[in-house]
Amino acid sequence: MCQVRKAIRPAKPRASLTPGTVVILLAGRFRGKRVVLLSHLPQGVLLVTGPFKVNGVPLRRVNARYVIATSTKVDLSGIDNKTLEKTSSDDYFARDKKDKELKKKGEEAFFKQGAKPEKNEIASTRVEDQKAVDKALLANIKKEPFLASYLASTFSLRKGDRPHEMVF
Repeated sequence: MCQVRKAIRPAKPRASLTPGTVVILLAGRFRGKRVVLLSHLPQGVLLVTGPFKVNGVPLRRVNARYVIATSTKVDLSGIDNKTLEKTSSDDYFARDKKDKELKKKGEEAFFKQGAKPEKNEIASTRVEDQKAVDKALLANIKKEPFLASYLASTFSLRKGDRPHEMVF
């Protein structure tokens, strides 16, 4: 048998997906939201943000297949490059390891079954990073009339809409 060897190539994003483009999320918790594309990550995903103050979407990684690029652009000048580099790393979005005590089964776990689970706290560094990115973005968004309300509105299709004829 012949062994097939495939070279690992870096993901090539669509030409329409450039940093600063407003994109529409098609899947996930924030589907239908319009967000700003910040950068392409080496893993083949996109780094996007709402900004959080405008539509509640935090810094997130999104697969490029689940977005529609629009013709609207946002100026990204003023965003700190160090913050973007920090948020682009793999370990920035890694989940925290659960405590081993929670996995222990026994009397304590039995009695805690009815109790409400503890709410996950967001790390203060993530909050600071979000505010740093949003501050620069909001200043640029406020310069354009109606851009904030455009980002805050959601996208949806209704009966009779023809997505193949729409121009974004």
